[in-house]
Amino acid sequence: MDFIVTGPEARYKKNLRWTDERDTGQPTPSSHAFGATVLTLTTFNRFATINRMTWDFRHQLALYGPNSQRRLSLAQAARYCRWVTHTHYENFSVASWLLPRRLVRHFHAIYAYCRWSDDLSDETGPDASRLLAWWRSELHACFTGQVRHPVFVALLPTIQRFGLPLQPFADLLSAFEQDQIVRRYDHHAQLREYCRRSANPVGRLVLHLFEQHDEERGILSDHICTALQEANFWQDVARDYALGRIYLPRDEREQFGVSEATIARSEATPAFRALMRFVVQRTRATFATGAPLVQLVREEFRPDLELFLAGGLAILDAIEAADFDVLTHRPTLSAWHKGRLLLAALGRKAGRWMGLTA
Repeated sequence: MDFIVTGPEARYKKNLRWTDERDTGQPTPSSHAFGATVLTLTTFNRFATINRMTWDFRHQLALYGPNSQRRLSLAQAARYCRWVTHTHYENFSVASWLLPRRLVRHFHAIYAYCRWSDDLSDETGPDASRLLAWWRSELHACFTGQVRHPVFVALLPTIQRFGLPLQPFADLLSAFEQDQIVRRYDHHAQLREYCRRSANPVGRLVLHLFEQHDEERGILSDHICTALQEANFWQDVARDYALGRIYLPRDEREQFGVSEATIARSEATPAFRALMRFVVQRTRATFATGAPLVQLVREEFRPDLELFLAGGLAILDAIEAADFDVLTHRPTLSAWHKGRLLLAALGRKAGRWMGLTA
């Protein structure tokens, strides 16, 4: 156990010290929150708040973008990817708290790749296409053993250790590139094709880390990842519209009588709520289709998958609790709620260890 978050705020601040700024250009946790993590929900909330405040992608791009001459050692790059993971409070990063320690740094490297890819797409405005092309060239160079960016310095040993294929990484980039030119989807099948590249590769990469990847597990993982992506879409209808995107399929909007103007005016009409109820129910069914994956992986990995599932379903619950109004208020999970999900996953893990649950 390297990192314990517990006790009063003074102890909490003592345990959350940041080091290595001189080496990496970034503050880095002096130790990490894995193993038998102990935390109270109050400090869990503070931890999440602090981490969200530390990520400034424009600053990261200035430090490590195409014109950067900075070069980090493997150890520094690994610490950087750990820091990137800790600054983002999402299912993917929180689930890493339950991983076997041998996989943590590999998980961080994959997460950092995904985070940089996503932010290059969404946080760089008119430069997005050019920067995504640069990122793609860095990816292909990595697969030839040539690495410069700290994310790829850390990712190369993971690719080599687990024999990770290029395609999932490239598929993710193709989805982010599509975001620059495709702003609407006519049919749900088109949206699912987008999810095949924007979300499903992440699950397949995680299965490779688990050394549990085969086509049966991969297909089940695809269902979970697609459902997670859709849950995020339904949660972020207003936010995505502000970015010029609508992921609710056009034919289904027309079927329920929801115009684009309704979304633009942030009017959660009865027709809009009915549409949201329909898509949420379908996404729940997709989660259920993928859920058997939990029983098909080794015991040590089940808590992570359970946390992914619980987090996605909790987002759908939050949308339903808001009476499907995602236009005037973005349904979210509080740090308290996420802490409960994490503790529940740890409880199930302990129960299986003691032979109390399957």
